[in-house]
Amino acid sequence: MTMQINSREKTNVGKRYRSLAAERYARVLYELQIPKEAVQESETIFSENPVLCQVFDSPVVSREKKFRLIDRIFPPEIRNFLKTACRHQRLDIAGEIFEAYEAYCREQAHVVTAVLSCVEPPSREQLQKMETFLCGRYGAEKAEIQVCRNESLMGGFILRAGNDEYDWSIKGRLDRLKQKLTWR
Repeated sequence: MTMQINSREKTNVGKRYRSLAAERYARVLYELQIPKEAVQESETIFSENPVLCQVFDSPVVSREKKFRLIDRIFPPEIRNFLKTACRHQRLDIAGEIFEAYEAYCREQAHVVTAVLSCVEPPSREQLQKMETFLCGRYGAEKAEIQVCRNESLMGGFILRAGNDEYDWSIKGRLDRLKQKLTWR
């Protein structure tokens, strides 16, 4: 069970939009069985040097120079993959590819991810019960739950996994009661 606590709720919870190309490249990256360390190191290089995507996307920089740059700064295990992506002019979506790769790795490992929004962090026992629920509901072997504090809920919690949302917050209950009363 994984638990992270953020002080504010994310606005883009759950699955974030990724292009179909990023999803396909991520699957190929996974199937190539490139060591995870090499993938993570490459992701770090791209995230710490955002200008790299601009260089690889630039028509002014020759393909040979781009390939030399790949050979110089990236781990050897991932260079051929990056050169292929460069050849097809897809390194501009490198961040999406690495994000999709992580999601695909979790999917292949039968890990479900969820975001728990709550006023107070749950106890260890409560988290364990939520993990058991998520594993049963999604046929997963493991659940990773990210905990986000959200004072506006007034109490209770909202659990989001995949496209599902389980709202047991006081604010959610009041909103549903308000809807019922105004519909009559």
